[in-house]
Amino acid sequence: MSYVRVRLAVETAVAAAGLAASVLTLLRADWIEILFGFDPDHHSGSAELLILGILLAVVAVAFTLARFEWRRLRVTSGSAP
Repeated sequence: MSYVRVRLAVETAVAAAGLAASVLTLLRADWIEILFGFDPDHHSGSAELLILGILLAVVAVAFTLARFEWRRLRVTSGSAP
């Protein structure tokens, strides 16, 4: 497997995991407190909003990087339009 394919797979996996965690945070914000047993914001929801913002930023970056890798893979394989 080429380096470009590995990077594409990793970036796609990170984006998918971040998107899943974002959706989970939107549906059930206290999953973080349940999983880790730690409540830094004392049920105000501010920590969850901060984490959601960070997760969405990670998803956007990972999807953008994966898109660049996908294009690079298409160009190097000769299937570019």
